Amino acid sequence: MDSFSVNQKKTLHIRSNSLPSKPHPIATQVDEHLCRLKSSEATSSLSHRLSSLQDLHGCIDELLLLPFTQKTLVRERENKGVDSLLEESLKVLDLCDIAKDALLQTKECVRELESVLRRRRGESVIANELKKCSSSRKLIKKTIHKALKGIKRKCSKQCEENSATVSLLNEVEAVTYSTVESVLFFIAGQKLISKLSPWSLVSKLVQPKRVACKDEDEVDMLDAILYAIASHTTDKSFNLHDPLRKFESCIQELEDDLESLQKHLIRNRVSLLNILNH
Repeated sequence: MDSFSVNQKKTLHIRSNSLPSKPHPIATQVDEHLCRLKSSEATSSLSHRLSSLQDLHGCIDELLLLPFTQKTLVRERENKGVDSLLEESLKVLDLCDIAKDALLQTKECVRELESVLRRRRGESVIANELKKCSSSRKLIKKTIHKALKGIKRKCSKQCEENSATVSLLNEVEAVTYSTVESVLFFIAGQKLISKLSPWSLVSKLVQPKRVACKDEDEVDMLDAILYAIASHTTDKSFNLHDPLRKFESCIQELEDDLESLQKHLIRNRVSLLNILNH
């Protein structure tokens, strides 16, 4: 059965208009990457998902170079599916910009907090830096929530007029949007609804026996540290630098992955526009 098809009728319709009898190996690779991403969405870390997404868009780079793909897109450039693809890809790029900016601000906040704690400044200096960091976190969360509310993806239904190529590209865009959206949710963090005190939560999150943690725990850790210091519930014997460094490393990794992904997205969009304007 053709990996692009939704049902037999759809398959016959698509093949009669836009697919050779046998899918190109690159198209098959794209389909396989999509399946893996979807199956691991709930269990993989954000960094792993972003890395897999880069591999997927690397295949899209190659797919857009195929003469058959280009002919199909030129033939269908007046279809709503192609318009939707261009519109939604722009939204993903906007979300990437917002995510990168939020990651940068969060990283700067962590570094400033690390610096103040390392130099053992007076309580007034620490309190001032804490206030700045907390304000920055609130602004970041507000910006993200506003962006997610304002830049919503259209849930487009499969259209009989769309070729398998256009349908596949729209599916790739949907998975990409979902992953970048998850990055933004990660940066915004979760509400601290635990019955544990903020400091108890920090201690729990950085236990040596804790082999791995979920992505959202990292941001919860930062918020917990801020609350703990602000409420003077920190254990002075505990080393705050380790969890902060761990969080900064996590942020840097996501920042690098997101930067690489965005380059792929821009390259794909430019290729698509060049094909359609040919």
